[in-house]
Amino acid sequence: MAIPQTMHAAFIRATGGSDQIEYGELPTPRPGPTDVLVKMEASEANHVDLFVRSGAYKTHTPFPFVIGRDIVGTVAEKGPGVARFAVGDRVWCNSLGHHGRQGAWSEYAVVPGDRLYPLPDGVDAKAAAAVLHGVGTAHIGLVREARLAAGETLFIEGGGGAVGGAVIQMARDIGARVITSAGPKDEDWCRSLGAEIVLDYHRKDLYEQVRAAVPEGVDVWWDASGHNRFAECLPLLAMHARVLVMSGLKGSTPPTLPVGALYTHEITLHGFAISNASVSDLGAAAQTINRLLAAGKLRARIGATLRLAEAAKAHQMLESGQARGRIVLVP
Repeated sequence: MAIPQTMHAAFIRATGGSDQIEYGELPTPRPGPTDVLVKMEASEANHVDLFVRSGAYKTHTPFPFVIGRDIVGTVAEKGPGVARFAVGDRVWCNSLGHHGRQGAWSEYAVVPGDRLYPLPDGVDAKAAAAVLHGVGTAHIGLVREARLAAGETLFIEGGGGAVGGAVIQMARDIGARVITSAGPKDEDWCRSLGAEIVLDYHRKDLYEQVRAAVPEGVDVWWDASGHNRFAECLPLLAMHARVLVMSGLKGSTPPTLPVGALYTHEITLHGFAISNASVSDLGAAAQTINRLLAAGKLRARIGATLRLAEAAKAHQMLESGQARGRIVLVP
């Protein structure tokens, strides 16, 4: 495979607004001894990318810094210390664009060999790119943190979003019962993913409805909406319940934590970010992701498909909520 000396990429020279995003030529990177050079087929935009680009999420961003977290593509070159891939293999990664690692929004990206996974045969690049971040987050939250078990009940707030939809699918694969809140337009979608009960998040009696549906108490509560209404939700939980916090970085009102309900029911509070996941965490999630991709059991809505040259537009659309579904980027 002939590799050009330069490539097109979407990058920033300083953190800030979406107007900081440039599209232009950069030198094509070369893989180190344990790296793989991947020719990009597809990526997607997610909120973590916005936080890194803006500087809200503090991480090392050597400038010029290519943005973007997830990549699906083809092995173009590899270092001598990488044994498990061959040139031409289709692969994916969901942990670029953070902690000094250059991002995915470029024609070629260097990926550490231990963060790269094979793409199952026959899987569409755009369909895969749309689920990688959400399902990776869902796996770490439900498996590593909450230890969700078959037969337990999960309440996911914000089931209509990308992470919420991934959590529904992952929880159903584990064998849990799923209740979610979502907007009326997302009710059918959430049900199609496996939610047993979908409640309109506009309802004033939302939490009373949850209590009626699960009088014995919810085992795992995951808020993907960013509101983190602890005062309303902790009383709905069962003994030894687990609460997952992974959103709300830009929340304007600090949530109230009713400590009494927390310790008398021995409830544990788990905060996590996929950006901090270890290589072993990501590898465990990748096994599940590939199993479900190969079986055709992972779905995400694609709201828009843009070119790399439209990277700034992708961030603007994500910030404004213009796209109902994932924003996928292609070269």
